[in-house]
Amino acid sequence: MYNTLGYGFRESVYSRTLTIELRRRGLRVEREVPATVYYDGEVVGRFRIDHLVEGRLVLEIKAGRSLVPADRDQLLNALKSTNQELGLLLHFGPKPAFCRVISENWRAEGSVVSAPSAQS
Repeated sequence: MYNTLGYGFRESVYSRTLTIELRRRGLRVEREVPATVYYDGEVVGRFRIDHLVEGRLVLEIKAGRSLVPADRDQLLNALKSTNQELGLLLHFGPKPAFCRVISENWRAEGSVVSAPSAQS
């Protein structure tokens, strides 16, 4: 898909295209999934997850010139707040890249392991 579109579109274009491609491959994909942030049992915020694939993989899409640490942190926070464990940060920048993030929510609160960014 990136080879066809190239760099320079807004995140929403890559997001819609990715949804089409994943669904064509038979995967269940939800876009803009609502999530709630709790603190000590009280709601303190709401946000939307870019994609949830097969109910267990969170995808965060970025299309800027480069990734910054806050992009990975955003995905990690999405995993923590939804009790999901697997996430991919997909960067549709001048040079596409991805970063895998695993949040071991089921083992211990705050226990986190992640893989370094890789180029595709």
